[in-house]
Amino acid sequence: MTMNKHIGTSFDDFLAEDGLLEEATAIAVKRVIAWQIEQAMQATGTNKSTLAKRMQTSRTVVDRMLDATDTGLTLDTMTRAASALGFRVKVELIDG
Repeated sequence: MTMNKHIGTSFDDFLAEDGLLEEATAIAVKRVIAWQIEQAMQATGTNKSTLAKRMQTSRTVVDRMLDATDTGLTLDTMTRAASALGFRVKVELIDG
């Protein structure tokens, strides 16, 4: 009988062993950010085109920002979006 090397470890340990933890974390963070921006858009009655105009950017940039799998979001884009919606960004590092 073979022993499963992952039994007794956390899912984070499993992802780290396979070299996927950083990518999975980045996608999870991006999903939260995209969701929060979508919620702010709904709360303020702002559509994508209006947000793009307020940010002085293209609708394509807004679409990429709201794409939960595109982890290339910059702090500049995120803060411009938040500001355009009447919010601000808070970034925090936590003990790993």
